[in-house]
Amino acid sequence: MPKIEIFPLVNDEGTVIGKATRTECHSGSFLLHPVVHLHVINSKRELYLQKRADNKDIQPGKWDTSVGGHVDYGEEIEQALRREVREELGIEHFEPVFMLRNKFVSTQEAELVHSFYAIYDGQILPDPIEISEGKFWTLEEINQNLCKNIFTPNFENEYRKIINEGLLPR
Repeated sequence: MPKIEIFPLVNDEGTVIGKATRTECHSGSFLLHPVVHLHVINSKRELYLQKRADNKDIQPGKWDTSVGGHVDYGEEIEQALRREVREELGIEHFEPVFMLRNKFVSTQEAELVHSFYAIYDGQILPDPIEISEGKFWTLEEINQNLCKNIFTPNFENEYRKIINEGLLPR
């Protein structure tokens, strides 16, 4: 029997106010739950994106943030970030830099997104169950493909904020 995932429920400031199952959070209830994102940037200032596997319940087959995952109930934000990065890309050693926290509401759910970046030139081993492929994109390539239904809405929203606020390293 599959493990039932329990997520913390939070207010807009990120304070835990309850808990709910993954299914409850993704069923149109709009229960606000925290997630972590890591934007992996190489020394050429290219951004690694993952293409979501076709079996994902939300936005299958779309290009997305380098790493994105849910915070488990009782888990700290940075613990969740390190776990997700290890699980999705096989990266153990990196220095995350916090960029922003923002609320993202889709047609199915509400997330409080904690966004980080890390400069990384090492080996990346994408999880073949979660990710169908991954590659580094130039910022110009990303800009040219915005609003073409290639990227997840969450990525496009976050990317615009990061670029507009100058949060990526130079």
